[in-house]
Amino acid sequence: QVQLVESGGGSVQAGDSLRLACAASGRAFNSYTMGWFRQPPGQEREFVAAINWSGSSTYYADSVKGRFTISRDNAKNTVFLQMNSLKPEDTAVYYCGRDKFTYRTYHTVSSRDYDYWGQGTQVTVSS
Repeated sequence: QVQLVESGGGSVQAGDSLRLACAASGRAFNSYTMGWFRQPPGQEREFVAAINWSGSSTYYADSVKGRFTISRDNAKNTVFLQMNSLKPEDTAVYYCGRDKFTYRTYHTVSSRDYDYWGQGTQVTVSS
């Protein structure tokens, strides 16, 4: 059974930074792409960033490119999202997800391609 647990959210001012972490249980963590999504209040879940199984390739939504960095530590079964220069429009519940398939060779931004999710962590950015 796979479990994902996010941490690191909080309430910050615009321009501040936060680092989210997602700890995964279960085997073969290093075989799967991991992604971060977010759900702003009253909106649908949207793609933020993804990192492939080895950590050699990353992909970002245009809205966070240059401000957010996704990384992973396969030895610790953990994926991170470093968020810098936060803006009020980054306010959302942030979720990490695990790809449905192992060793995917391209990045997908669809939440339907992820089959395990954490419970989410709230990020609130005030102006």
